[in-house]
Amino acid sequence: MKTINDFNFKGKKALIRVDFNVPQNEKLEVTDTTRILAAKPTIDKILQDGGSVILMTHLGRPKGKFVKEMSLESIVNTISKVLGVEVQFCSESVGEKAIESVKNLESGQVLLLENLRFHIEEEKGDEKFAKELAKLGDIYVNDAFGTVHRAHASTAIIANYFQDKCFGYLMAKELESIDKVINTGKHPITAIIGGSKVSSKISIIENILPFIDNLIIGGGMIFTFIKAKGGKIGNSLVEDEYLQTALTIIEKAEKNQVKIYLPVDILAANKFDNQAETQIVSSNEIPDGWSGLDVGNQSIDDINKIILDSKTILWNGPLGVFEMSNFANGTLKLGESIAKATKNGAFSLVGGGDSVAAVKQFQLEEKMSFVSTGGGAMLESLEGKKLPGVEVILNQ
Repeated sequence: MKTINDFNFKGKKALIRVDFNVPQNEKLEVTDTTRILAAKPTIDKILQDGGSVILMTHLGRPKGKFVKEMSLESIVNTISKVLGVEVQFCSESVGEKAIESVKNLESGQVLLLENLRFHIEEEKGDEKFAKELAKLGDIYVNDAFGTVHRAHASTAIIANYFQDKCFGYLMAKELESIDKVINTGKHPITAIIGGSKVSSKISIIENILPFIDNLIIGGGMIFTFIKAKGGKIGNSLVEDEYLQTALTIIEKAEKNQVKIYLPVDILAANKFDNQAETQIVSSNEIPDGWSGLDVGNQSIDDINKIILDSKTILWNGPLGVFEMSNFANGTLKLGESIAKATKNGAFSLVGGGDSVAAVKQFQLEEKMSFVSTGGGAMLESLEGKKLPGVEVILNQ
């Protein structure tokens, strides 16, 4: 796996695909700089070598048209502050203006190109557009894990036009972290797979079963498993068309000698509301009219024991409706258990939008071994799918 450590960038212009699709408020101010900070070590290394940096990214979904609110001009100052370098901006991403801006770029300088998705060719993976982008740099660096599962022009096609191409530090760390879970992880390996629907997690569960020792199932998807086993789930979320699938997963887990853990007690509510009336009930005896929105204390204790006995931990999905404070305890306690296990020497990988949101909400981000920046890309990787933006560099 070639990384930027394999190159000296002195006198070179590095064309870097970053993922600066950052959240903004109504004033277009960046509200979370995590993705910019994640790319900083890669940019720093190139500048310290004596190279210059051309940044490519998208922002939002403009669908091939110029949308003023999605112009990258609004985030230039924030990028400059985070990097500690004044970032120049080009209002085009290809063409004469872009070529001229790059031509005038000196060693130690950084240039940001305009939103790639103002061109419909970007998402279509257009060869001509990729070739135009490729004219702008000497070395291609992909450091945008959040986009590598798409065969877009700037993530997969462009690399074909470079002899020198590699992964940035963030990309390398993402790939190494996934590899630690499914290939080189120390046992026992525990995966916590949560979320609302079984249907969205089937592929992940089936693909990781041969590699793990424990599977903790959480979130709304537990009720499909519990109903499949004959339990009463009241008005809890369920996918009736996946009952047989749930039983099949249980059978496959047994064949792979994987212990599946389903919560034994549930915090049930009489309506989907933070102020709803609640009661703790057995997970397979939820009364009619009541819905499970979080796990109970016994389940929290059971899960804590499993986590603390683990050497490698994958967390994808919450245990309950953590966005509501009265149903956040299970997810909070899970995060604290993983943080403690990590402190004790376990490797922990957190990925997927809700899990990442949870560790940030509970201020546990720094206590995990690695928090993935690319939800969709990480999930597809765990499903065993090939990622176009990764394959094009690995197979050079």
